[in-house]
Amino acid sequence: MENQKNRYKTKIGKKVYTIVGSESDMHMDAVATLVKDEFQSVKEMLPEIDDEQAAMLVAINAVSDQIKLQEKLNEINGETQVKE
Repeated sequence: MENQKNRYKTKIGKKVYTIVGSESDMHMDAVATLVKDEFQSVKEMLPEIDDEQAAMLVAINAVSDQIKLQEKLNEINGETQVKE
């Protein structure tokens, strides 16, 4: 069964982005809200940077968070495997 592709539009900073994927609108709403919030936070902390720099910092922070979560998951899985 083929995943249906949805088009989702959101405005981040001064630009409108169209995201194409198979996730629900509710999922994309949550993603867009988090990205907008992080983007706004970065711009408030560092008002002198441009939107491209702010977007890069948001991406770096997101990947850092993802790595930390993966490390925790690996730890949990490792603990579970040892206990079995």
